[in-house]
Amino acid sequence: MRARRNRAVSLLVTSVVLTGFLIPGAFAQPDGSDAVRSAMRGAVPDVASDVVPGAAPAAASGAGAAVPGLADRLAGDRAVVNLADIPAEPPAQPAPPAARELFGADCDTEIEGSRVTAYCHNGYPETDLIRLHVECDRWWDLDGDGAAVAVGPAGRVELAGRCWKEVRSAWVTHERP
Repeated sequence: MRARRNRAVSLLVTSVVLTGFLIPGAFAQPDGSDAVRSAMRGAVPDVASDVVPGAAPAAASGAGAAVPGLADRLAGDRAVVNLADIPAEPPAQPAPPAARELFGADCDTEIEGSRVTAYCHNGYPETDLIRLHVECDRWWDLDGDGAAVAVGPAGRVELAGRCWKEVRSAWVTHERP
């Protein structure tokens, strides 16, 4: 059976992890400081002396003094946050989309060998123009796009098409008159 960790150990680990997240924020300079201007000009830390031109020494800030070499690693990773860019409130949610408009005949397509039949019924109050499209499997076989057929409210229609050989796919398209 595994021993449970002590609550104090868990709190210690949590505080160390959170401190690791907060240390880079301690090095952030307010907008308009010399360090920000130097970074904008492309200032790079001097590798030999570990000093960033225009920046305060790490020992003076006190944040990097506790961990040796931390100031050296974070010298080039200064974060600048302009609080004016952060909105005070979350953005307004967009309006929900309008209710879906009911339109389009319901079609069932059957493929039997080289023949295609589509049975359509329009259960809506608007006329629907439907077309049957047939894609043939063989490269030399011509695909077929049928003429538009108007299906009125509560109307039914049967559309047929064919290929010389096998049918790859068939579908029906809808459009408003």
